Amino acid sequence: MAIPKRSSRWYRIKWFTHEDTAEERKLILKLDLLIVPYAFLSYWVKYIDQANINNAYVGGLKEDLGFQGNQLVHLQTLYTLGAVLGQLPFLFLFPKIPMYLLIPSLDVIWGVFTLLQYRANSYAELAAYRFLVGWFEAAFFPAMHFIFGSWYRGDEIARRGGVFYVGLTLGTMTAGFIQAGASAKLNGLHGLAGWRWMYIICAIITIPIGLLGLVVLPGTPDKPNRLILTHNDIELASARLERAGHVLTGKVTWVTVVKLARSPRIWALLLLDVFFWNGSINTSTGGYLLWLKSLKRYSKSRLNELGTASPGLGIFYTLLVCFSSDLLLGPAWAITLAHTWNIIGLVILTIWDVPETAKWFAFMTTYSAVAMSSVLYGWINSQLKYSPAERSFTLLLSNALAQSTTAWTPLLTFKTVEAPRFKKGYPFVLANAVCLIVLAHLISWYIERKE
Repeated sequence: MAIPKRSSRWYRIKWFTHEDTAEERKLILKLDLLIVPYAFLSYWVKYIDQANINNAYVGGLKEDLGFQGNQLVHLQTLYTLGAVLGQLPFLFLFPKIPMYLLIPSLDVIWGVFTLLQYRANSYAELAAYRFLVGWFEAAFFPAMHFIFGSWYRGDEIARRGGVFYVGLTLGTMTAGFIQAGASAKLNGLHGLAGWRWMYIICAIITIPIGLLGLVVLPGTPDKPNRLILTHNDIELASARLERAGHVLTGKVTWVTVVKLARSPRIWALLLLDVFFWNGSINTSTGGYLLWLKSLKRYSKSRLNELGTASPGLGIFYTLLVCFSSDLLLGPAWAITLAHTWNIIGLVILTIWDVPETAKWFAFMTTYSAVAMSSVLYGWINSQLKYSPAERSFTLLLSNALAQSTTAWTPLLTFKTVEAPRFKKGYPFVLANAVCLIVLAHLISWYIERKE
């Protein structure tokens, strides 16, 4: 049975399709309530923990630890290196390990190293913690998309992934509020600076959510969490996916690797992911916060409060783009929608010599860059539905390869000493965003032609 076509008119948009039986709709709702809230909460705390280095930097860490030169961007790079290298062992392991055990275990360890950052007394010590935080975060994002692709059809993934991905923007925004509160209320309490209290608060939030995953994550149909799923749930989920052409079992072998290496479609999707990661590094390099600090008119707590505005708008961008992809536009045009808005802001920041109000507007467009992430990974999921082995390997490889490029591109284009203008950074991101849109439409044309 073919995947149901998208609704062509907005008033016909429905959460289910007419092919879904009453029993299947009940199952889909159960899966939604198990997977999506946990994915959202876990990603939320991850981006609190990831974004807090920028908030801590403008909240007193720079002065307390004596940071100089480009040490902030070096810390961001070490986190990325940990996240990339940490993914490599899972290239062959994803189909073999129960996801409901793997993800929560890594989340708890991630929380422990988030906590340890509060005690850092030097750049070197903090650098080691940032690398390990990245290492234990590494598998989460591709693992969650592997779970989405294990339970949902291709036309169902992006909007679930969109709700999940809101955790990124909400986490970045929450990190600002936590640091603002810590700077204003906790600074000096028990002899700890406000930015140190932020890491303690983040860990207190992170570890319980990791433990929650052991109870609520359903795993995958071939390795399910039977504490929360019945035999009938698993059989029904498998049957509806098999009708849509999904294959549910399989292991990664060298034959899998060779087959993928010969596929032009896979290489195109990998390149698309590279353009995506580099077309959105403006969200993680701290440009907006560093610009606010350069204005020299705001207190530490006010800086972090204002820093929440841009990621706050990202919540709207993410939901709009992801729901539009599933229900109206399809992947290529959803990517175009997100990055056209991103490009408008990047053009302004590249010019730079514009009124201050224009800069405010430009920084408010920033998080449209990452709004299409779940669209892209949902696209990869649907293109490889015929093989869980190829799907897991490609999700990990594309994420690791693309993310690895951002371990060195910010070092060249977003040097901390060049803040807040970043004369090389914003034009570089702009070029990647344009290439992303063009390649997305070429891939869409190629897929339609092949099918």
